[in-house]
Amino acid sequence: MTQRLVPLPGSHRPLPTGAKAAGVPNARARIHVSIYARRNPKAERRAAALPDRLGAQLPQARTYLTDAQFAAVYGADPADLEQISAWVARCGLTIVACSAPHRRVIAEGPIAAVERAFAVKLRYYKPPGASRYLGRVGNVCVPPDLVAIVQAVFGLDRRHVGSSRRRTNSRQTIAVGGRKRTASDLQDRWPHLFFPPRLAALYDFPPTQTGRGQHIAVLAFNGAQNGDPHGGYRRTALRAYFERVLRVPMPDVTEVVVQGPGNRPGPDTTASANRGDVTSEVMLDLCVVGSLAPRAKIFVYFTEFSTQGWIDALNNIVAGHREISVGSISYGNPEHDPQGAWTPMGVRLVNEIFQAAAASGMTICCAAGDDGSRDQESAGAHVDFPASSPYALGVGGTTLHVSAGATPVLTETVWNDLRRKKGATGGGVSFVFPRPAYQRGVRLPHPAKLPRLTGRGVPDVAAVADPLTGVIVMHVSGRKLVPMGGTSAAAPVWAGLVARINEALGARCGFLNPVLYRLRADNVLRDISVGSNGAFIANHGWDACTGLGAPGGRQLLAALRSPGRRAGKGRRS
Repeated sequence: MTQRLVPLPGSHRPLPTGAKAAGVPNARARIHVSIYARRNPKAERRAAALPDRLGAQLPQARTYLTDAQFAAVYGADPADLEQISAWVARCGLTIVACSAPHRRVIAEGPIAAVERAFAVKLRYYKPPGASRYLGRVGNVCVPPDLVAIVQAVFGLDRRHVGSSRRRTNSRQTIAVGGRKRTASDLQDRWPHLFFPPRLAALYDFPPTQTGRGQHIAVLAFNGAQNGDPHGGYRRTALRAYFERVLRVPMPDVTEVVVQGPGNRPGPDTTASANRGDVTSEVMLDLCVVGSLAPRAKIFVYFTEFSTQGWIDALNNIVAGHREISVGSISYGNPEHDPQGAWTPMGVRLVNEIFQAAAASGMTICCAAGDDGSRDQESAGAHVDFPASSPYALGVGGTTLHVSAGATPVLTETVWNDLRRKKGATGGGVSFVFPRPAYQRGVRLPHPAKLPRLTGRGVPDVAAVADPLTGVIVMHVSGRKLVPMGGTSAAAPVWAGLVARINEALGARCGFLNPVLYRLRADNVLRDISVGSNGAFIANHGWDACTGLGAPGGRQLLAALRSPGRRAGKGRRS
């Protein structure tokens, strides 16, 4: 007798516009499916309230959850996992892993059995201008007694999710070699571009801190049905950048493979980039973070460009590597994507993972997008996800100019080069997430020809992103330096700053947003009030282009110090 199944809320997937069926998979081929349970319902109220309670305190006054407390508050009820596991076994699937802190059962089996278990038909689809993928159309279904327990199922659709938020200024590359190829020699040749240590000085980072004692997670992607896109780094190229150009020691970099081939750098040519090669993104992130927090331990989490790849990686960072204090994410999609890159259940689960990160003392820095207020859509105003999560530190982009002289003067405006189709900072107001409590004191924009906007405002902060005034990093070949920008450059700038501040405080900043908005009138950031990103115009105070502003590192550190308290609080007890 066939068991009755019901649709899982938020699981519906449309067929991308113009996509066509491109084949039927082998029914005996085996795939992995990630099944996520609800959070323990007995702790749901505490789980929802804890980030805001912690956010109301300065970092040194906070006490974060122990591993056992995290599992009890943000993990699944073991009884729920047992019920899911029993059903998986009845469906003829093999349980690969089961974890209460991760709220996850990973099951594996032949496609035919997976299709029966979830009432789906898996097919290959080919969108216009993209590689074919194994996916589904419609809902995922589960038994009626599990519909309240199973929150999400991933691995049944591997369409491409996430675009890199980087821009390259390829016309100003310079070969590495010879005597005069150090950063101090080359900075004069590129007066409008910046090596990361120069940015740290201009943004007044705490000068004696190096990120020592901090663990930073950098999210990296590659892998698709046909072996593209590539993505990764070469250690020899990184070593050349740090030791030969910057004249500093190579940072501690560890690879963690969640899904896909792991570190698989491509050639990073124009042709490979057009096929989706994101090697330049990985090199950018590691050059910036490694320069700004050179004594931190950097963990590169490699995963695939799919919803399953995203969520399993984020979950592994937050629930599985709780020593991580800062995360840097340089990828995203429009949060309300008519092409269905994100399902509502995927958006909801990422937001809950970020909520758990906030309660664990992790600061998640997310690029806000590089396509202005439209954010890759053809019309209207949209914000980028996951930067639009209220638990993410959304990072927008600026254009930075520095005057010559002994005392340089910084001129910083909103990054917007849309006229030449060179990009602009993302930003706007969410249609998915309501306005969080920490933004109640800010004035949301109401541009003409748009509906009244009442949701979460993006971004929260900003840093340099214009590739014409961008950051100088190493090409994967190790033979040339490349100026790069995009909010992909701005997010790791903030990740490096937070790592330094954590070290100086002896405590984790964690969920920084509530404190930043509470301090917005205290000039702890450099307000950006000139420019626009399309629909939204910069002004004094928070705006939907550059948020609260660009770093003033030592001012922010001073404001975050908890008077009369010893350093060391705010760690996990």
